[in-house]
Amino acid sequence: LPRRVAGVFQSTKKLFLSERAGWGRMLEFIRKNAANGLSVANLVAGLSSILCSINRQYHHSCWLLLVGFLLDLADGAVARQLDACSALGAKLDDFADFTTFGLATALLLQPQGILDGLLAIAYVMAVFARLCFFSTGIPFTYRGLPCPYASSLLAGTFLLTGGNVTLLRVTAIIMILFMVDRGFYPHDKVLESQLWKKLVYAGGVVAVLFSPMVVASIYCLAWSTSYIIFPFAVWSCKA
Repeated sequence: LPRRVAGVFQSTKKLFLSERAGWGRMLEFIRKNAANGLSVANLVAGLSSILCSINRQYHHSCWLLLVGFLLDLADGAVARQLDACSALGAKLDDFADFTTFGLATALLLQPQGILDGLLAIAYVMAVFARLCFFSTGIPFTYRGLPCPYASSLLAGTFLLTGGNVTLLRVTAIIMILFMVDRGFYPHDKVLESQLWKKLVYAGGVVAVLFSPMVVASIYCLAWSTSYIIFPFAVWSCKA
């Protein structure tokens, strides 16, 4: 009988330890891939936005772009806070950004002819150049306007003007110039900086997910415009 009791005790102990080890591996997997999950969600939002634009559901497309904007700001913060930055995560994030803020955003321009098509291609290539070639050795600093802000501004402009294509194309040209310019922009780190920036982000989440489309577009348009026009005066990172 004592041997049986000891055997049951040993089996229970092994089962408990194996379950603890399994939970530990699961939690470590979640920690390492939380930011990647946000990047994949951003990618899905971009692909869904493309499908909406193809079906001429541009208001839904704009809403998905604003969701992608929020996801993109969150994934980097999550990766840094969980110490889960990796080369794979960086590539996945760039691919998601290219899809959402390059291809999906360019489709809002509704290219019909050759000139319109060239403008859409130029916008996509500006995003491509911004993501691939505009590195900087200065901490907390970007070269050129980050493409999520340009996308957010275009989406907000589209929603507020009722899809005025002429105004949208003029705005896209201006955003291309901002993105290919090598002027410096601060790495805002909204979720890792002052409390008011976190509140701005929380307000963006509430506006995009729970408010009317007009409110969400005005909020994100004001947010993006303040960063584009007053990058260091307002958004310089002071963690």
